[in-house]
Amino acid sequence: MPDDTKRLWLIDAGYLFNAQRTISHEYHFDYLKLRKKIEETKAIWRAYYINSTPNPPQDAQDQFHSWLRCGPPRGPKIITQLHELKSIRANYAYCEDCGKTVKLHCPEEEGHRIKNQQQKGVDVGIATLALIHREKYDALLLSSGDGDLLDAVEFLSEFGKRIELLVFRNGVSTDLQSRADEILWIDEFAEDIRRDERTTAQPAAGAYDEPADGSTEAQP
Repeated sequence: MPDDTKRLWLIDAGYLFNAQRTISHEYHFDYLKLRKKIEETKAIWRAYYINSTPNPPQDAQDQFHSWLRCGPPRGPKIITQLHELKSIRANYAYCEDCGKTVKLHCPEEEGHRIKNQQQKGVDVGIATLALIHREKYDALLLSSGDGDLLDAVEFLSEFGKRIELLVFRNGVSTDLQSRADEILWIDEFAEDIRRDERTTAQPAAGAYDEPADGSTEAQP
């Protein structure tokens, strides 16, 4: 039975997407299974999925986000908050082995312009949601490894909120770990929430989302 603590679950989608690969490169988790697993012992008041996407998003992305918002038994009932993925010119990069800045170029054509896609607004979005709802929940359940959230986490902790992390073992700021009242390591029940391509109602083939580096791959 879930407890009676009122939780706000905030999900850094790019973090979970990348961190799941620490289980194996082929591993994908299922958001509906994950929510059900959490709610075996912990009550969730509201959940948000925060991510950066290209503008406009692909049809398959819209399909996945629509599924996230569906209520059970079809979907996990997670509110989606999407920020635009920004393209930034990438003329130079720092080479750690050479110890100097080097110019980037396309191997196909010297004159091609090179850009990086960067996730923008996700950490600010997470912090904002945590703060504006602070009178409505008792515990913050955070799925992120981003140390930039430390100030918000410390404020909420001082404000009397319980801080819980729902994360994979790798890629989590030790500053966040040290402030958490409890850490739920997804690695410990990863097989329980593995996506089953044959039986799950979650969109799989063709359902895409962006990890933090902006590349496009199948999203759990």
